[in-house]
Amino acid sequence: MAVQVNFRRMNAAVPETSATPDEPDRLWRDVVGEQIRRIRTDRGERLSDVAERAGVSPQYLSEIERGVKDPSSELLAAVAGALETTVGGLARRAYRIAPVRPIAPRPVDARRTPSGPVCLAA
Repeated sequence: MAVQVNFRRMNAAVPETSATPDEPDRLWRDVVGEQIRRIRTDRGERLSDVAERAGVSPQYLSEIERGVKDPSSELLAAVAGALETTVGGLARRAYRIAPVRPIAPRPVDARRTPSGPVCLAA
């Protein structure tokens, strides 16, 4: 199965629509970074102010906003807290921009389906 990769420029403007079946999904870090920037600018705050409250450098926060860096969950929580929101709030906003397309179920191959009991080991 081939995987299609779209190597867009990191700073290229991307419309706020979900991906079509022919277009690959946007990366999580791009969509979340876009939402972080929107919240910050809607609040009229500077990068340096939010970065200081989150405990990161302004340069790093800028890279998160541009989708260059993929922050850890702890760092994402710190940035969300500095913006008076939550990681869940960021995720909900990101989902509205780029909803997840359902994955079509694979057809069942009767030749590969076990006919007897199955034992799973942990």
